[in-house]
Amino acid sequence: MAAGKGTRMKSALPKVLHRLAGRSLVQHVLDAAAPLAASRTIVITGHGADAVEQALAASGCVFARQMPQLGTGHAVAQAVPMLLDTAGTTLVLNGDVPLIRTDTAHALAQACGGERLALLTVDLDDPAGYGRIIRDADGRILGIVEHKDATDEQRQVREIYTGILAAPTAALRRWVAALKNDNVQKEYYLTDIVAMAVAEGVGVVSAQPAGETEVLGVNSPVQLADLERRFQRQQAETLMEAGVRLADPSRFDLRGSLSCGSDVEIDIGCIFEGAVTLGDNVRIGAHCVIRQARIESGAVIHPFTHIDGEAAGVRVGPGALVGPFARLRPGADLGPEVHIGNFVEVKNSTLAAGAKANHLAYLGDATVGERVNYGAGSITANYDGANKHRTVIEADAHIGSNCVLVAPVTIGAGATIGGGSTIGKPAPAGQLTVARARQVSLAGWTRPQKAPKKG
Repeated sequence: MAAGKGTRMKSALPKVLHRLAGRSLVQHVLDAAAPLAASRTIVITGHGADAVEQALAASGCVFARQMPQLGTGHAVAQAVPMLLDTAGTTLVLNGDVPLIRTDTAHALAQACGGERLALLTVDLDDPAGYGRIIRDADGRILGIVEHKDATDEQRQVREIYTGILAAPTAALRRWVAALKNDNVQKEYYLTDIVAMAVAEGVGVVSAQPAGETEVLGVNSPVQLADLERRFQRQQAETLMEAGVRLADPSRFDLRGSLSCGSDVEIDIGCIFEGAVTLGDNVRIGAHCVIRQARIESGAVIHPFTHIDGEAAGVRVGPGALVGPFARLRPGADLGPEVHIGNFVEVKNSTLAAGAKANHLAYLGDATVGERVNYGAGSITANYDGANKHRTVIEADAHIGSNCVLVAPVTIGAGATIGGGSTIGKPAPAGQLTVARARQVSLAGWTRPQKAPKKG
């Protein structure tokens, strides 16, 4: 169910498209449900339906629109005609409850077994706002009372309905069709099907999650931030239990997947996005952002470095040193012991073992050989206004400071490029190449003077 407006989010963005750990709330739910291999996944949209459906267009689900939004029962009623297997089980999940675990959803479906109504419940210290589970003296579930319709006595119940259930599909069709809206909100509550199941003698059972975090919903920016920190703490603890040393797990963000070797150290304020792999003995300095990258054993990423591999990825070779304040863009491929220093940007370039660009430089669309020294302030001019061209710098070349290498161009092995040169033709191997104006000093020259102020 992903039709709600999310008024308390105070945002034009549909609530289920707000992000947690880099993915939309509803995408988290779909990802958790995917391993269950349902015959059909239906997303019920309403508020911001076009945006939600566009965002999920590649997910393989189908959409049912709820217009207007008249409650959870009314929402499910829009999807009922699209249910394929009337003899099976229908699992109802919420698009704003992003951290539901696959094994919890699977256990709930198993508890239903196509015969019983299975409710996911949990005990909360503060159950305000949630529907309460009402049981008889023997512990059998009799029904669910929404918070706004509950009596003072019922509001003391701490066991709440999470909004997640599994029901026999044929029975669900029948129950939803019989829902009434005779309540305070004049809405059709899905929770009313519990009383219908009890009246029919259908077993009503419950299942519980491993913890409350996976069933907490998001209704406000405060709740979203709280859930983000809970989730990040879980991920941090999982990494630390595997041996990763985090300087402060409360200042760590993982918005994708992170695979780590042994003796990995990560300082504060780091963000990992997409798929990132860190080899043995890798050290990540404070406040780095790393996305779609493989960093191999013994490499050191100094503070405030930005690595973004996008689709092409980035590779940092064994023992390489990167940063601080460096930027590696898509296609950057650093060999062993490469040094990339402060304010150096590398894009779509390969640097062989031992190459160094230590200060204030740009390498774009370049192939750099072993042990090349690339001077401060130098750039590859790789774009002619229409097309990109490649620069080749062969092994042991030395590029002086403030040089411009105008691609396509090749710098031969062992060549030296004098500082301040603009090179647009091949530089021979082993020779000094200089391309700059002759220095001239003018005797007797004076600087212009400002005219004296009048008055």
